Amino acid sequence: MLDAKIPTRAARRPQVPAALFMLGPAFVAAIAYVDPGNVAANLTSGARYGYLLVWVLVAANVMAMLIQYQSAKLGVVTGKSLPELLGERFSTTGRRAFWLQAELVAMATDLAEVVGGAIALNLLFNVPLPLGGLIVGVASMAMLTVQNRRGQRTFESMIIFLLIIITIGFLAGLLLSPPSPSGVVSGLLPRFDGSDSVMLAASMLGATVMPHAIYLHSALARDRHTTARESAAKLLATIKATRVDVVVALLLAGVVNIGMLLLAASTLGGVEGTDSIEGAHAAIVATLGPVIGVVFAVGLLASGLASTSVGCYAGATIMGGLLKVKLPLLTRRVVSLVPALAMLSFGVDPTWALVISQVVLSFGIPFALIPLLRLTSNKALMGVHRDGLPLRIGALASVTLVVALNAVLLFLTLTGSS
Repeated sequence: MLDAKIPTRAARRPQVPAALFMLGPAFVAAIAYVDPGNVAANLTSGARYGYLLVWVLVAANVMAMLIQYQSAKLGVVTGKSLPELLGERFSTTGRRAFWLQAELVAMATDLAEVVGGAIALNLLFNVPLPLGGLIVGVASMAMLTVQNRRGQRTFESMIIFLLIIITIGFLAGLLLSPPSPSGVVSGLLPRFDGSDSVMLAASMLGATVMPHAIYLHSALARDRHTTARESAAKLLATIKATRVDVVVALLLAGVVNIGMLLLAASTLGGVEGTDSIEGAHAAIVATLGPVIGVVFAVGLLASGLASTSVGCYAGATIMGGLLKVKLPLLTRRVVSLVPALAMLSFGVDPTWALVISQVVLSFGIPFALIPLLRLTSNKALMGVHRDGLPLRIGALASVTLVVALNAVLLFLTLTGSS
C-alpha cells in the first residue's frame, strides 16, 4: 500500500501538452517562406527603397497564414492532398495542363534554392558557384534519404533545426543595426514608387506566398494526422492544433522576412552594389563586421539546404497527385538539379535569377489559391469544417490582391512605364 503512494518516475516527469506533438507540418511548409528567393527580394527592396515595401511583407504574411491553414485543414478533413483532389476533378488534358504550370513554378522554386545555397558556399568558402550548387544538391539528397528511411517526424525535426539557424543568421545583424521606428511605421502605408518597386513587390509576394507550399502542406497534414478522422472530437482537436501550428510557424517566417528587409533598410541604404546578395553581404561585413557576415552566410546556406529539400518533396507531391506518377524523391532531385547547375555554369547573374524566379512564382499563386478557396468552401467536401464567411472573405481578398498586383506588373513591364 505504501508503495502505491510513491509516484513512478514517469509520473514525476513534466507533462508536455499533447498539442505540441501535433506541431511540425507547418514548419516544413514555412521553410518555403524563408528560402534564398526571399533573401534576394527582401534585401534588394530594403537596400533600394528603404522601408517603402514593409507593408507588402506584412500583408503577404497574413495571407500566408490564412492560405496555409486552409491547405492543412483540407488535408486533415479530406485525407487527400490538394493535387489529389484536383486530379480527381480535372479531365486528363486538364490535369496535364495544370501539372505543367505547377511544375514550372516548382522548377523556378528549385532554381532559387540551389542558387542561394551555392552563393552561401561561395561566400563562406569561396567555392565556385557550379560546384556549390552540386554540393547543395547532394546535401539535399542526403536529407531526402533520411526522410525516406526515418519518416516525416525526423524530417520535420531536421527542418525545424535549420529554421532556427536561418532565424539567427538573418536577424543577428538587427542587434547591431536596429531599424528606425518611424521608418517601419511609414512602411506600413501601402504605396509604390515606379514600376521597379511594383516588380520588387511582386517578387516579394511570390517569395512569401509560395504555390508549392500550398500544394505540399495539404499532403504533410494528411500524412501526419492519419487518425484525425476517427471521431468528430479528434478531428476538431486536430484542426485546432493545426491552426496553432500554422500561426506559430508562419509568424516566425514572417519575422525573419521582415527582419531581412529592415536590416537592408537600416544598413544597406545608399550603398553601391547591394542589388546582389554578394554585394549585400560585403556591405553587411563592412558595416557590421565579419562575424555578422559569417552568421548571415550560414543562415543563407541553411535556407538553401532546407528549402531545396522541401521544394523537391513538394514537386513529387504535385506530380503524384495530378499525374498519378510517383517518381522517387532522389530521382526527382537529380533531374530538377540540372537547370540550376546549367544556369550557374553559364554565368547568369545569380541574384537577378533569384528575383525573376520569384516573379514567376507570383504568377503561379492564383492557380493554387483559387482551387483551394473553392474546395475549402465546398460543404459537400468539407462538411461542418468548410471555411466560415470571414475566412472566405480573407481568402478572396488575398486572391484579388495577388491577381491585381500581377496585372499591374505585367502592364508596366509591357509598356515600359517607370
